[in-house]
Amino acid sequence: MGFYDNKVKTRAGGELDLAELKGKVVLVVNTATGCGFTPQYEGIEKLYEKYHEQGFEVLDFPCNQFGHQAPGSDEEIHEFCTGRYQTQFEQMSKIDVNGETEHPLYTFLKEQQPDEEVVGLKNKAAMNMIKPLSTTCKKPGDIKWNFTKFLVDREGNVVKRHDPTFKPEDMDAEIAELI
Repeated sequence: MGFYDNKVKTRAGGELDLAELKGKVVLVVNTATGCGFTPQYEGIEKLYEKYHEQGFEVLDFPCNQFGHQAPGSDEEIHEFCTGRYQTQFEQMSKIDVNGETEHPLYTFLKEQQPDEEVVGLKNKAAMNMIKPLSTTCKKPGDIKWNFTKFLVDREGNVVKRHDPTFKPEDMDAEIAELI
């Protein structure tokens, strides 16, 4: 099973066949509206605006598995993001990214990129503080918290996994190289 073999539910209740994204660079991120990392929406939106016309897409998956920080409905989450951060990329329906009910897309992503490097003492300290709170992170490769980012190239290869502390704007050069 590959990236393009997955289908995901859209916020509006439809279905997106990821095969429709062939030839595009894709950022896949699990998000939450009540998280300390929520301001990363701003950086994600800037990347989307900069590269969308060149074949860059964002798959935003709200997830309530980490500190119950995405408690709203899909529509409430969308209204928050478009109102506060002026996001233009489409959000998908809320999903689980770890455990028995995790979405198959996330099973695939974690198999392809099971490790993430946390850079810097401040970021390592933040991730160490999060670790005991991340009750759904039970096995190697599991998502540790909101705003874990996966970068997928134009052929559907998962080329990078970034931890929640990694700022989206720091992916600019990686995206430019893949575009």
